[in-house]
Amino acid sequence: MLNIREIIEQSLKVKQNILQDAEFIGKIQIVADKIIETYKNSGKLLLCGNGGSAADAQHIAAELSGRFYLNRPPLNAEALHVNTSYLTAVANDFSFNEVYSRLVLAFGKRNDVLIAFSTSGNSENIINAAIQAQKVEMIVVGFTGDTGGKLKEHCSFLINVPSKDTPRIQEAHIMIGHIICELVENALFSNK
Repeated sequence: MLNIREIIEQSLKVKQNILQDAEFIGKIQIVADKIIETYKNSGKLLLCGNGGSAADAQHIAAELSGRFYLNRPPLNAEALHVNTSYLTAVANDFSFNEVYSRLVLAFGKRNDVLIAFSTSGNSENIINAAIQAQKVEMIVVGFTGDTGGKLKEHCSFLINVPSKDTPRIQEAHIMIGHIICELVENALFSNK
């Protein structure tokens, strides 16, 4: 029988491991700083993921394009899966492995940021988006699990949560995403 307390303890353990890793904390700050710099230079943030990670991508995009804590102007952040007509057409006419890379080609430009969510780091459509983002000289941030998978080879920065358990990884991803949103919003709007 599943034990609720054990599940919560597993989630807390992953977060404790992150909290105790100064290098990991430093990577979060560097990623936030890169996104802040991108916004200061009129750039944008694109996000992609599959399943629960697509929901995480959409969640973080909404926090930035809407609001997090502060009532302030919207930031240019978009989850690449939200146009279902596009998604189904490209998946049907080309391949599901191309749905994100084609949008990165359409919307991405030099020094924009792509956050690519993949708990395994091995989702082909996410890897293809990262490869395309590199071609247009975007900053690629991989949000993965422990190993980083194949995606790690195509990232400017890798936020690889120290776990192999998908739900625990996704819980940490949304925590880290919220931290980045707060840092970005604070840096850009707290003095206005």
